[in-house]
Amino acid sequence: MHGAGNDYIYVDATQYDIADPSAASIAWSDRNKGIGGDGLVLIDKADTSDADFKMRIFNADGSEADMCGNASRCIGKYIYEKGLSRKNLIRLQTRSGVKNLWLKIGEEGKVEKVTVDMLDPVLNYSGQFTGIPGKENEVEADGRIFEGMFVSMGNPHFVIFVADIDTLDVCKYGPMLETNPLFPRRCNIEFAQVISQNCIRVRVWERGSGITKACGSGACATAVAAALTSRACDKVMIAMDGGVLNVEWNPPVGHVYLSGPAEFVFEGDIELDLQ
Repeated sequence: MHGAGNDYIYVDATQYDIADPSAASIAWSDRNKGIGGDGLVLIDKADTSDADFKMRIFNADGSEADMCGNASRCIGKYIYEKGLSRKNLIRLQTRSGVKNLWLKIGEEGKVEKVTVDMLDPVLNYSGQFTGIPGKENEVEADGRIFEGMFVSMGNPHFVIFVADIDTLDVCKYGPMLETNPLFPRRCNIEFAQVISQNCIRVRVWERGSGITKACGSGACATAVAAALTSRACDKVMIAMDGGVLNVEWNPPVGHVYLSGPAEFVFEGDIELDLQ
């Protein structure tokens, strides 16, 4: 499935036991030797009565992520269209809390759009960002100082606003910024160019996966950073390589809401042989 081009392999873990999801993600995400994707997502029974289902997400390098907005939206579509639930409000347990998914049901019972309550953004999270005192907005890569804003949406993001996003070498600077020591658990990096008060163009270097077509939590982090610096409105379109996501936030407090499409790409079977 994919959300704005951010594609993951989805497995119903209530039916299939993946003993080593980290190894499975590495093997299956390979676009030349495996299924191909930005990572692996497991849909399982919730561990708490506060949620209906649980999500675990593993990046292409096998590391486990705390949250993914696009994967959450795809899970909402999967759960409804596969008949696991007929509710149009689904509570999803993630490593960063329980998220509410609102499903817009269209013709023939198909999910047209999913909105995720991404909860509150966090700007000061020492476990994810240890900025240099007096220079909290600066991160260095290959001798170049990037000024940005750290925003945690459950997972860490560093948003950098640039004048011309198409000339920036994301492949060069992305991995350097991701692994900068200021980010104890590494970091997702968003390079953003403001097109208007209602639209921002974003390219993403995603922690553990590299360049991806989109990042839902990254879109939210970008919208938050843009609103706090008066670059954009409270409701903004985030145009990513794989499509457009819509984000709404009422600063300086309040939950962030992410909306957009989710799509099935294909289904199939694979042997669980990771030897």
